[in-house]
Amino acid sequence: MTVSAAPGGRPAADARPRTGCAALSEAAREPLAGTAPAARRVVAVEHVGAWPRTVADHPDPDVTELFERLRRADVRLLLIRRPGRAGRDCDGARTVYLADLAPGASRVRARTVCSTDELVTVCLDPDAGEPVTDPVLLVCAHGRRDVCCAVRGRALAAELDAEGADVWECTHLGGHRFAPTALVLPTGYAYGRLDTGSALAALKAAAGGNVDPWACRGHAGLEPAQQLAELAVREHTGIGDATALQVDAADGPGAVAVRATDGRVWTVDVRAGTGLPPRPPSCGAFPDATVPLVAGVPVELAGSARPVGPVG
Repeated sequence: MTVSAAPGGRPAADARPRTGCAALSEAAREPLAGTAPAARRVVAVEHVGAWPRTVADHPDPDVTELFERLRRADVRLLLIRRPGRAGRDCDGARTVYLADLAPGASRVRARTVCSTDELVTVCLDPDAGEPVTDPVLLVCAHGRRDVCCAVRGRALAAELDAEGADVWECTHLGGHRFAPTALVLPTGYAYGRLDTGSALAALKAAAGGNVDPWACRGHAGLEPAQQLAELAVREHTGIGDATALQVDAADGPGAVAVRATDGRVWTVDVRAGTGLPPRPPSCGAFPDATVPLVAGVPVELAGSARPVGPVG
């Protein structure tokens, strides 16, 4: 059947797919690397109850005032809650995470507020609160934003909670089509298409200050080309230490330099890959074609220092 175009370029008939965006992205073999949401600074606030489609539209005026305060400071606000019934009940005390996700030097602190009223004046200094050293996983379960996050994200969070992991459901992270998707604190690495095993592996690696490259989308403090280059070096060398690599500035395709703390330097050719079949960026959206960035094999620069022993 031929579908005629309606004004504005969209099909007259509803051409949006009925299959979830995560399954379609997976079927299209859309790569994960280089897709981490950009979020250098994050504040995650425990907030029970239903979440609207966007945090900015939350009915609680204290939340919207905090959102505006953070937006002006270029800080990302996430709402979090524990999985299951525990996430719907609250005695008033709420956990707040303050995260500065500087690449190679990410740090997170936690504090407690007694009510949402305190959110308006909560101290946002990244040095305020208790340091978070044990890994925490924020799993996107924002059902009003995307069906795949609701179904896949909530299921994963419940499974991890049953395993005793320190896991929270959270509002929109970005990348619904990679659901279940999550952010690991304090290291700042995002993951996608997780299952219980890969999520626990990511947490185990983070507990040792390392990065598990499997299902990793990249570091939230880096741009897409930088994320790709860094992950390519990790996979090529086996370097796991989350603090061992620094990436030169790169805002698009080209040669990206990655530097290790032991003095070694690699260049990674980041370029446009093969175009993918049209897929929706989120559930309910119209399919669109995309050309992902891909990373070549890292090339170590001659004369760069070599480690005495293994790094990372």
